[in-house]
Amino acid sequence: MEPHSIVVVSLHSPKERVWGELLSISTAGVALRGIDLGSFDDFVSQILHPEGDRIGLPTLFFPMLRIERIALDEPHGSIPSMAAMFEKKVGRSLMDYLAQFA
Repeated sequence: MEPHSIVVVSLHSPKERVWGELLSISTAGVALRGIDLGSFDDFVSQILHPEGDRIGLPTLFFPMLRIERIALDEPHGSIPSMAAMFEKKVGRSLMDYLAQFA
């Protein structure tokens, strides 16, 4: 996995799944700009119906001790990737959207 890949990181203690742009991966841990996977629909809704400030993704770091799995966000058969669902709903790619916050 390369920096700027869209990934889903599965964590334990506590159990969570985070979706977003991979910034770096090292023996210390993983840095990404992302959100809890359960907040995806709320994130998209805030983008589509902004009420004030622009909303980006927070930069997060998780130590390697919490990492259970890192998976590329890619389609599986007829199930689209989260990035494809984002693009379909918002009308622009996640990377294009995040570029405004760089």
